[in-house]
Amino acid sequence: MTGLGAVFRPQLAPERLRAVARVADEVGLEELWLWEDCFREGGISTAAAALAWTERVRVGVGLLPVPLRNVAVTAMEAATLHRMFPGRPVLGVGHGVQDWMGQVGARAESPLTLLREHLVALRELLRGGRVTSTGRYVRLDDVALDWPPEQPVEVLAGATGPRSLRLAGEAADGTVLTANTPPDGVRRARRLIDEGRAASGRTEAHRVVVYLLAATGSGAAERLRNELVAEGVGAVPDLGVAGDAQAVADAVRRLAEAGADTVILQPTGDEPDPEEFVRFAAERVRPLVA
Repeated sequence: MTGLGAVFRPQLAPERLRAVARVADEVGLEELWLWEDCFREGGISTAAAALAWTERVRVGVGLLPVPLRNVAVTAMEAATLHRMFPGRPVLGVGHGVQDWMGQVGARAESPLTLLREHLVALRELLRGGRVTSTGRYVRLDDVALDWPPEQPVEVLAGATGPRSLRLAGEAADGTVLTANTPPDGVRRARRLIDEGRAASGRTEAHRVVVYLLAATGSGAAERLRNELVAEGVGAVPDLGVAGDAQAVADAVRRLAEAGADTVILQPTGDEPDPEEFVRFAAERVRPLVA
């Protein structure tokens, strides 16, 4: 069965999260995803709050930008969440928006090298390993977590370009694709991820999570069109969906057929009722998605 979730976008004030998270839990939404966007809201802090306010919904963070984070800190925070809320956190890491990374003096000369080193060290630390690394960016001296997760946990990587997608296949447990990825883009991403998996001898399952920009209700088509244009992808076919539950479910199905394991509905930045959007995803779209 295709996984389904929704995003709490950081265009909403942080104090709005509690109500949205509680609705997500009440209506049986599978996954509620959060973003660590500069300079809006922190990913770990919002995830911890959402997990504490809920009982069952999985809470994803997509993505934590690795240039901002020492890998030991990422590992400690991730392990803490997994110990307190086992089975419910889902954490992804990625390059971050390079302009934002430049604004804070954290832009890496080789984002790909940084992401590779971060993924390798992070996954080993979360497995309970002891890590010494003398990489270009990640430098650890005999570091191990006192409280690693008690069960294996997945680490996802955000990726768009071919080299990053291959790296995700090699070094991550899953991949997060942006809402600018149409079904054909998901197929290409799957091929590149599988190339990376084959190159590194990986045979275990690799989850692909895809955001789907979605709008419903009054003015849905106009809100969707405006956001796609603002993102510079207004001319790209098969991006986003506006309409009723059946239209959204059909778009989810197209992404699933292209290789998505989980589709996360991403409301437009001006979504007028985020709580109702979560209800719509769980109560009206979910029953139509196999």
